[in-house]
Amino acid sequence: MAVRIGINPITWSNDDLPELGGDTPLETCLAETRQAGYAGTEMGGKFPRDAATLRPMLARHGLAFVSGWYSAKLLERDAEAEIAAMAPHLALLKAMGCPVMVFAETSGTVQGERGTPVSRRPRLDDDGWRRLLPRLEKGAARLAASGVPMAFHHHMGTPIETAAEIDRMLAGTSEAVGLLLDTGHLTYAGEDPLAVLRRHGRRVNHVHCKDVRLDVLRAVKARDSSFLDAVLAGVFTVPGDGGVAFAPLLAELARLGYGGWLVVEAEQDPAKAHPLTYATMGYRNLDAAARAARLI
Repeated sequence: MAVRIGINPITWSNDDLPELGGDTPLETCLAETRQAGYAGTEMGGKFPRDAATLRPMLARHGLAFVSGWYSAKLLERDAEAEIAAMAPHLALLKAMGCPVMVFAETSGTVQGERGTPVSRRPRLDDDGWRRLLPRLEKGAARLAASGVPMAFHHHMGTPIETAAEIDRMLAGTSEAVGLLLDTGHLTYAGEDPLAVLRRHGRRVNHVHCKDVRLDVLRAVKARDSSFLDAVLAGVFTVPGDGGVAFAPLLAELARLGYGGWLVVEAEQDPAKAHPLTYATMGYRNLDAAARAARLI
């Protein structure tokens, strides 16, 4: 099955930093998503949350609905409470035919705190792992039974950020816990995305293609910046405009027979990185690389 290329609307409008594209209409985002060449879009904060409204809106632009982020609090509440909390989001994704739910554990996260260095993120001790893993397993089982499996998003500023944490999470859960591989977040964390893919490729069911400006990364790490300040500094960009080597990653995905979505996700300041220009650049670079890898 050939992959499809989608994009996250954070290119146009940043939910965590509303001053970045907050005044950009959703219709502009959707029209330019299609104009740039994408087949689908992930969810953003401006999207309607009922399928009856969202479905015709996307259809007018010829776009599929790829998935949408869910912030879990499994370290703070049990699996039954989490399953109840995520039910409306799951219902929307299921109604829209999404292949996965983008799922992140965000208890104690500092990802949205501009005044908090990302180095001060929460870290799990043994007791934390003992609480998280069985709850994560139960939540994943519920999603699998619904037909919208979990794609767990490791993310800067959260309890699951490093390759070692991904390793432990996957070792302690079944295949119901799928992995969202995010090239940018792994690179920011000091990890090798290809090495993680080679270890856990069979669990990867969703891919975020985010490039990293390595000179900016070195600078924000030296300053011990917050995640949001790093975004404002321009740490992320679209595929082909930074230091992430996408060709070997896509070749490995092809070897694994990956047939899901490749999603361009590059939060930047739209006043500095014109959204349509960068969205088009990201699509063309990723499409060419995916074709060279015979994923398309």
